[in-house]
Amino acid sequence: VQLVESGGGSVQAGGSLRLSCVASGDSGSRGCMGWFRRVPGQARAGVGVIDRDGNTRYTDSVKGRFTVSKDNGKNTLYLQMNSLQPGDTGTYYCAAKVVCRLAGDVWYADALTTWGQGTLVTVSS
Repeated sequence: VQLVESGGGSVQAGGSLRLSCVASGDSGSRGCMGWFRRVPGQARAGVGVIDRDGNTRYTDSVKGRFTVSKDNGKNTLYLQMNSLQPGDTGTYYCAAKVVCRLAGDVWYADALTTWGQGTLVTVSS
């Protein structure tokens, strides 16, 4: 599986951006897909995840503001980000083969997770 993100950029607080991630390779091996971000000075952390059935989960700080969706026909994963805040500034990574057991609100990346190259999002106040 190969992943290529796009859509990052600079925006003022309160604005919106939509990130896209085009996946290629074996679609059957992608598993759960999601978005992670690395905020300056912090480790990479999960933002949101979507399973094969379209169920989603989010980290608390983005609930109500961010939406993960996918278009299987276009092999594309999306992250719609609204009401952006300076604290959302960071590099955003698309991920496949995310470990997810959403009935138990469990989802995380492990050594088998596949990553895109990342796209930078900058939110100014």
